[in-house]
Amino acid sequence: MAFLFYFTLFLLILAYSMTTNHYDFDLWARLIAGMGVIDGGHVLTQDFLSYTPVHTWWDHEWGAGVIFYFFLKHFGPFSLIVLQALMLFGILFTASHVTKLRTDKCPYNILFYFFALMAVMQNLNAPIRCHMFSFLFFTVFIYIFERVRKGNEKLLYLVPIIILFWNNIHGGVVAGLGLTAMYALGEFLNKKPFKKYLITLAISSLVLFINPWGFDYIKFLLMANTMKRPYIIEWWGLFSKYYLFKYIIFKAFMLIVCVIEFLHIKKESWQKIDKVKYIILLSTLYLAISHVKLMPFFVIASLCFVYEDLPQIKDRIICYTLILISLLTFAIKDFSIPVGMDNYPVKEVEFIKQNNLSGKILTNFGVGSYVSYKLHPNNLIFMDGRYEEVYYDYMVPLLKEFFLAYPNWHQLIEHFAPDVMIIENFYPIYNKLKQGNEWQAIYEGKTFGVFIPVAKNQKQYNQPSDDLKYYQNTLFDTDIKF
Repeated sequence: MAFLFYFTLFLLILAYSMTTNHYDFDLWARLIAGMGVIDGGHVLTQDFLSYTPVHTWWDHEWGAGVIFYFFLKHFGPFSLIVLQALMLFGILFTASHVTKLRTDKCPYNILFYFFALMAVMQNLNAPIRCHMFSFLFFTVFIYIFERVRKGNEKLLYLVPIIILFWNNIHGGVVAGLGLTAMYALGEFLNKKPFKKYLITLAISSLVLFINPWGFDYIKFLLMANTMKRPYIIEWWGLFSKYYLFKYIIFKAFMLIVCVIEFLHIKKESWQKIDKVKYIILLSTLYLAISHVKLMPFFVIASLCFVYEDLPQIKDRIICYTLILISLLTFAIKDFSIPVGMDNYPVKEVEFIKQNNLSGKILTNFGVGSYVSYKLHPNNLIFMDGRYEEVYYDYMVPLLKEFFLAYPNWHQLIEHFAPDVMIIENFYPIYNKLKQGNEWQAIYEGKTFGVFIPVAKNQKQYNQPSDDLKYYQNTLFDTDIKF
């Protein structure tokens, strides 16, 4: 049953990972950062991709970039998708072993895992994102602490070591510190030994200072983890107007988990309730409701702590059904490099490259790192998704005013005049530029258009290829060298 469970789980994860249609927007900046370390021999601490004012590059994901670029360089683009699948499988595999520690029930209820996976698949199936490391380490920490509660206290020595790596891979390391504090508080309320967690927390906090920037990085990390991000939709609340009718499966999962635990608490006395369990569940529930990007933390906590309160289900038939679904997905899917024509200005970038339209280029910050990856050093960007890592606070509001064609939209062009612009055609500024007499749309694709000043229009241009295989074969080509 164990083999059938894990085999089904891995096939499901791999099948869903393979159905992605584009890479994450921030991947390209991560690859550039990894390239700087592996090919250049040093961590990149200064930006060289932008033509706008920047500060020190506080790259709280530089280690993830090294890992991504290593896989791309040595194993090819598909390895990034496989890496994503392996990490997600590692999360669920570890969660199942937490269940083994906490209950005598059979931990192989594939239906619950399938439900949990579907609840967050929209968050996790875009290969590949740095926060996967934080979700994985978070799950591993729960496993370590549950082993400690069973008497294996020597495992606490691993925590600062993992924090050292986690801190240099992803800024979500604060989740590990927070989890350690939750175990300390929970065990205090359980009237059990808790000082060992506080000592571990203190040592782990000191380990944070081991990074390429030293003490100043800690100040940045605190700022980055507490700052508001009103212009980035994945940081909006689960019940905000934008997401009110989205993430329905997650909301159903969340409701069912809350009902299960409410009924369970009603049957237990305060003394018997595991305070650690409910501190973690409530904390991750708050994170999920506050920011949709953090929903996986609640799902992980539910897999680790709620499973024990579920009724037993004999599910061999369900396993076989899910295996069949996964195999059918493999059979009908044309597995090729996901270029993402609708999400990225792939042909527009090729147009710019073929016609040597060098200079300063303005794009939406979401696709900025892709444009840098493909067009640097001939083009410098206005900004990209590195956001607080590199750019000043006023940059995103200025960009928003421009794209939404607010009354002061012209300020951006006046202060940071670009030579070329790539604009999505669903933004109000697109038609405003076309109707004006200063900018000319010289190439218009399905989603994006390329604009240059009317005075620089050459009238005749080379057109980009329509061959999808060409873009698949050249997607990860770049002229950036170290």
